Formats: sequence, C-alpha cells, structure tokens
Amino acid sequence: MAPLAEALASAAALVARVAAGRSLSAELQRVAEEGAESTSAERGALADLCYGTLRRYGRSQAIVAALSRRAGASDPLVEALLWCAFYALESGRYADYTVVDQATRACASIRPGAKGYVNALLRGFLRARPTLNTRLAADSVAHHQHPGWWIERARAAYPAAWQQVLAAGNMHPPMCLRVNARRITTDAYALRLAAEGIQAHRIGALALLLEKPVPVDRLPGFAVGEVSVQDSGAQRAAGLLDLRAGQRVLDACAAPGGKSAHILETADVALTCIDIDAARCADVARNLARLGLAAEVLTADCSQLGAWTEGAAYDRILADVPCSASGVARRHPDIKWLRRATDIEAFATRQLRILNALWRALASGGKLLYVTCSVFPEENDAVIDAFAAHMPDARRALLADGGPAQLLPCPEHDGFFFALLEKPA
Repeated sequence: MAPLAEALASAAALVARVAAGRSLSAELQRVAEEGAESTSAERGALADLCYGTLRRYGRSQAIVAALSRRAGASDPLVEALLWCAFYALESGRYADYTVVDQATRACASIRPGAKGYVNALLRGFLRARPTLNTRLAADSVAHHQHPGWWIERARAAYPAAWQQVLAAGNMHPPMCLRVNARRITTDAYALRLAAEGIQAHRIGALALLLEKPVPVDRLPGFAVGEVSVQDSGAQRAAGLLDLRAGQRVLDACAAPGGKSAHILETADVALTCIDIDAARCADVARNLARLGLAAEVLTADCSQLGAWTEGAAYDRILADVPCSASGVARRHPDIKWLRRATDIEAFATRQLRILNALWRALASGGKLLYVTCSVFPEENDAVIDAFAAHMPDARRALLADGGPAQLLPCPEHDGFFFALLEKPA
C-alpha cells in the first residue's frame, strides 16, 4: 500500500477508537510500541492526520451528514476514514486527486465493500465544496469545531472573547522553551538556536518561542539539561510561588514534571513531587534526571494526606489540579471528543476536595498556588470562591507578576488559571 493510503488507514483506526472513548496519546503510544520499525516520517504523517482530524470536531461529521445518502447507522471505521480524508483534502498538503485515490485504496484494505461509497463521497465533496462551506458556516458546531455545550460555556464566560478562545483550540500549538538558568542565560541559548538555524524570539525571562516546532533532538543542549519544552503560560507558576532557599515545597499533581523542574531551577528547595499515576511519576523522575535535579517522588493521591504525609507542613504548595484541560485542547484535540458537560462539575468537586486536603498540609504563613489549564470559570474562580467561603483563614493574594488570573489561549501560550492563597502566620 502507498504511504498516504497506509497512513489514512492507520489514522482512521485510531480516530475511530478516540471517537469511541479512547485517549489519542495512549493510542499513539500503543501504535509506536507495536510498530517499532516505522520511520519518523511515517509516524509524523500518522500523527498529523490524527491531530488534524480530531481538531476538526463537528466539521467533518457535518460534511458526511450533508453528502451521504446512506440510511441507518454508518460503519465507524469508514466514517473515521472519511473524516481523515476530508482533513487531508483541506490541509493543503496533498493534491485533491491524490487524496481521493489514496483514501479509496485505504478503504479497499480495511472495508473493501465501502470503496465505491468513499470514492463517491470524496468526489461529491470536491464538487460541492463552495456551497457546502457556506452551509457549514451557519452550523455553530461545524464552524467552531467544538461541542455545542463547550461553545455555550465559552460564550457565557467570555462574551467579548469566546470566538478567540474557540479559534485557539483549533490552531497548531506553539512550541516554547524554558531555558535552565542554572546552566545558561536566555540570550546565550537564543544564540545557540540561531547557530543551528532555529528561529526563536524571547517572550519572558526564560521563555523562547520557536517560529516552527522542531524535534527535541534538534535542540542544542537538550539532552544535558540546558533547556526544556514548556508553554510560556505554564512557566508562570514557579515565579508566582515566591520561592526561597531552604523551603519545603510540595508539587501535589506533579506529572509530567515540567513545573517541578522549574521550581528546582529557581531555588534550592526541598521538593516533594506527588502524582496518583505510577507511570507518570516515572516521567517526573526521568525529566528531573535529564536536568540533573533531585526531588522526592511519590505515587499517591494528594487528597489522602494520611497515605503520604509525615506530619511536617510545607512552606509552598503547587496544586496544578486535574481539570477539563479546555485551555490546552489544541495540544490534546481528543479532549473535544471525550469530555462531557457533566465532567466540569465533577472536576470542580474533585478540585475542591484536593484544595481542602492540601490546605491542612500548608504551614502557617505558607502559600498555595492553585493552577488549572481550564478556561471554564466553574473550575477556576468558582472553586476558589467555594473554598474561601468555608475556609475563612485563607486569603487570596495578588499575583506577583501583576498578570491576570486567567490566561486565555492565544498564539503565544495556552489557557491557564492561577490563584495564590496565603495562610496566616
């Protein structure tokens, strides 16, 4: 089978699994482990088709609904193949006739009986594309490429910016670097990038935004810990904690360890990293080892204090809590497919439970930084307000950098929320 046909067939299988409730990252990891002999180009083509297709939530489904004359339930695998082919057609990476031909060949390998249907639908799309685009623009879900409930929540939360928030969720994410100040200055590292032909510009004290994403093995000094990949929005956390040498610090939901590493690069503190997932704790340990940093890494539920605390309180706590990840949907487009409206309230309940537990582990005079990568107020200000309502000794402090609590996703950074809580001495 030709490379594009093979990639379309493989992508269709993965996208169908995601549509049925599986995680894209887990599926790509499984494929990588099973296909050890695949080339980087093949893996790249597969990832592009999967991510691109899943970012287009609602649009491809609407195209099939508009063009198909089939009655009854459709074959999920054939449907997913069509979605992938529509993305390939609109990506501009391939000639139209190539996509139609290769998608038809892919169908012949996975569902031979549907080959004529796929070919006819793709050709019908090419003929009807101008009028179809006008029709899709009037369909809110197809136009904004997000679930209807997500669109309504964004519109209610950000009357003047909801379309920006949704549009950001459909973009390719930026690639930003965090320079390890213990090893090299930001300006010096920028010069090293330039020498390698990698264009970047500085957008923060330690943040360099690349013009184009590159594989990490192309980054000079990455293997020896001179730099890490971390969104510039996420880089706010360490600076907001007011870290000082000698403090006991807890990163309560630490995986994969980017913020943990930044904490240790910022100050000589005694850091404990906790995550509920043992495999993700291993990721934390590997990331710290690459940077030559050390911390206590524990696999535990941070809301169950008795299972991991030894009694001594922490001077600083970072609570980067589990959330809807609605602020990073462009990095994890399967979120659009996997989340449900009822998940938001469930996350808020869990977030409040974590806050209540961690507050008991915070020393008098200490500070707790609550962080989400969500744009939904129900997980952000509403949780902080609910916590403060029954915890009168908690004081919400101003953020030291003077920035807003809510960062909305934009070309430079993802969407994040930050709230700093202080406990009286």
